[in-house]
Amino acid sequence: DGPTSNRLADRIPPPPGFARVPLEEGSFGAWLRNLPLQPGRPPVLLFDGRPKANQTAHVAVVDLPVGDRDLQQCADAVMRLRAEWLFSAGRWDEIAFDFTGGDRVDFLRWSQGWRPRVENGRVVWARGGRPGRTHDDLLAYLTRVFVYAGSASLARELEPIDAADLRPGDLFIRGGFPGHAVLVVDLARDAAGRTAFLLAQSYMPAQEIHVLVNPTDRTLDPWYDLAFGDELRTPEWTFRRVEARRFPARPGPVSR
Repeated sequence: DGPTSNRLADRIPPPPGFARVPLEEGSFGAWLRNLPLQPGRPPVLLFDGRPKANQTAHVAVVDLPVGDRDLQQCADAVMRLRAEWLFSAGRWDEIAFDFTGGDRVDFLRWSQGWRPRVENGRVVWARGGRPGRTHDDLLAYLTRVFVYAGSASLARELEPIDAADLRPGDLFIRGGFPGHAVLVVDLARDAAGRTAFLLAQSYMPAQEIHVLVNPTDRTLDPWYDLAFGDELRTPEWTFRRVEARRFPARPGPVSR
């Protein structure tokens, strides 16, 4: 791509003296590194088209429609990106998320015309939907997931990791009502082994996904130093180091 490329990797250079770490081709991290960004630094818009109140938290806005309902919030944005990557790789059978009640809802069954609904806190599947595996079908599936899933359910699905082993595609998440989640979208390292990472988020109300600034370290900004101590201070949430999580390697669809 030429200088007009709006891929994240072309738009956001690593900090001085750092180089992006090699990533496995086709991996979630490599896909995130190549996320399309909107040109320049536009305002972050809410689902209803209004600008978000806080316009100081981002360095760039991801070029991905947020939808017209107040659904794609913090954890939902992580699930959206994960599902978009799996969909683009043709790995439909791995697109599956837990509802808050603990039942797993997979895109494969959705694509066969089954539809989940919640009765007395449990998921009940019934036929009646239009079968299909188009991108519109994926978005319809995700809309249902966003209604019944969130940071609390997503946090339970993920594996705790040592933050020192952080890689793109990992996240920091606090499960709760409300909770929050930020996704690691890139990683760079210098000759001395110092590691820096980039974060992206959505928030409440539902809003466009954006790459965060670093409010505490202007020399690395928008990158974050992996040696951040026990607390990770992001513009709108402070996480604990022990809240680093990773998606399991290959979670198959399980519908109980």
